[in-house]
Amino acid sequence: MKKFLFLVFTVGLIASCAQIKKASYQQTKESKVTTYWQQHISYAMDIDVAAEKHQYSGKQQAVYTNNSPDELTKVYYHLYFNAFQPGSQMDVRSLNIVDPDRRVRDRISKLNTDEIGYIKVNSLKQNGAEVLYETVGTILEVTLNTPIKAGESVTFDMLFDAQIPLQIRRSGRDNKEGIALSMAQWYPKMAEYDFEGWHTPPYIAREFQGVWGDFDVKISIDKAYVLGGTGYLQNPQEIGHGYQDASKALNVPNTAKLTWHFKAPNVHDFVWAADTNYQHDVLKTETGIDLHFLYKKDLAANFLQNWKDLQAKTATLMTYYSKHIGAYPYKQYSVIQGGDGGMEYAMATLITGERKFGSLFGVTAHEMAHTWFQFLLASNESKHPWMDEGFTSYISNKAENLILEEGRENPHAGSYRGYNYVVKNNMEESLSTHADRYETNTAYSIASYSKGNIFLSQLEYVIGADNVAKGLKKYFIDFSFKHPTPNDIKRSMEKVSGIHLDWYLNEWTQTIHTIDYGIKSVAGREITIERIGQMPMPIDLEVTYTDGAVENFNIPLRMMRGSKPTAATVLEDWGWAYPTYSFKTSKLVQSVTIDKSKLMADIDSENNSFEVK
Repeated sequence: MKKFLFLVFTVGLIASCAQIKKASYQQTKESKVTTYWQQHISYAMDIDVAAEKHQYSGKQQAVYTNNSPDELTKVYYHLYFNAFQPGSQMDVRSLNIVDPDRRVRDRISKLNTDEIGYIKVNSLKQNGAEVLYETVGTILEVTLNTPIKAGESVTFDMLFDAQIPLQIRRSGRDNKEGIALSMAQWYPKMAEYDFEGWHTPPYIAREFQGVWGDFDVKISIDKAYVLGGTGYLQNPQEIGHGYQDASKALNVPNTAKLTWHFKAPNVHDFVWAADTNYQHDVLKTETGIDLHFLYKKDLAANFLQNWKDLQAKTATLMTYYSKHIGAYPYKQYSVIQGGDGGMEYAMATLITGERKFGSLFGVTAHEMAHTWFQFLLASNESKHPWMDEGFTSYISNKAENLILEEGRENPHAGSYRGYNYVVKNNMEESLSTHADRYETNTAYSIASYSKGNIFLSQLEYVIGADNVAKGLKKYFIDFSFKHPTPNDIKRSMEKVSGIHLDWYLNEWTQTIHTIDYGIKSVAGREITIERIGQMPMPIDLEVTYTDGAVENFNIPLRMMRGSKPTAATVLEDWGWAYPTYSFKTSKLVQSVTIDKSKLMADIDSENNSFEVK
């Protein structure tokens, strides 16, 4: 029955995606008002790799469909590899920020000509006719011959040459663990156009966004290399290397190069990695999803064992995320040694592999969780990185705590410590800040990972853990494959809880207001609480009476227009403008504690408890 339900959900989800792809541009007959849309693109690419030179040439055909109600006179492509050149914005930003990423630092400024990265567009045609274009840093600006009308599809044909940079950040060659090629952000990628307009930030080493589409990619490379990445291999019997059907004969061409042919449906990016020394293991799961693991054969014995032990745990992660967020809709997922730490991509992740088991499992748990938030929901992680990194941290913390049996009462405690650090050191910046525009890397990291995580963990305190769990599932069902915005997660949580959360979204993500409540006084049976910080919150109280009895109270925030499900005694709600709140208990009070769960991000816990002397 479980397999059947999984199949039904997955088929329904894929059908829904196809519906979006084919009919994104919708107008009601009566009002002629566009209800929902997003762009679509189909890539076909032929790539010829000269591995010894760290270069490749590419032929790309892209069929771009304008599902917007707007007429487009320009389009834009990302050319990410251009960032890996001395003097690029990425280079200069790293040289000037007070706390540069340790992986980048001044390394770009020191690259030699054969170590830099680039993507050079040699020709571009729109529907067969040459079109004007200009490369500006990491963006290709294209002035169209004729506008793309609403609902119209056009074909772009491009020829380009590229050089793979020395591995510095996410992409590149010869990483610190000796992986030959980590090929992320490697192709000319159409920029996203949505209801907010074009999204064309220069690449400064932060995050990405893409157009939903289909990929048909052929990569020709020396036959000694083993590849892994996005998509389904179409010619496994001509490749081997663990991809083949063992019941059928291999038919590997007797040529210097092999052409790997991948197809990936309904994704918004494509990654691959290659090395001559990859071990390729495949774990087939009960749900029909194949898990691929590619890692160096010559790792130290302890690291090799960790990669073996990781495989069954990864299957458990897949089950956990599919249960607690939504069903994974593809037929495979790959965990690949490569990159510079851990980074998520469509149907795959690149992670460094020389790690203790806890670290290897942890990075896999985090990067796999990104599949749901960045590659199935696909919020704009450049504008709202907290919706991706934070939510990923939230669910992966829970998964790790359960699967590794860590027994942590609050698996998110590290995020609260990080948040308190930036607040106390006056480094905090609003979550509404664009990922590239944070003044420090520390502020970006704590905002995106820690404060984004706390958005959900603290929401358990506000509306209840069960409502957050249900809201997360509803969010996935309602907004997967739709590039949701912050308001969308808020509305999902409101709909399952019946609680108004406009105030919460505003205060936590658009301001740097802090939470600080304290016990002002206890006199006999009367308790007075004060709000010291600017951000209002509902309050949970535990009261111990002089006879030893304990009673819990909940004080809803009036703006919530309701209260969370709770066994506590629910008191009259508290209007945020009132600085204090008083109430009387049924017995004499011995002690009072605010929020024993510690899920509320109160910046001063010293005033949260009161003991009558």
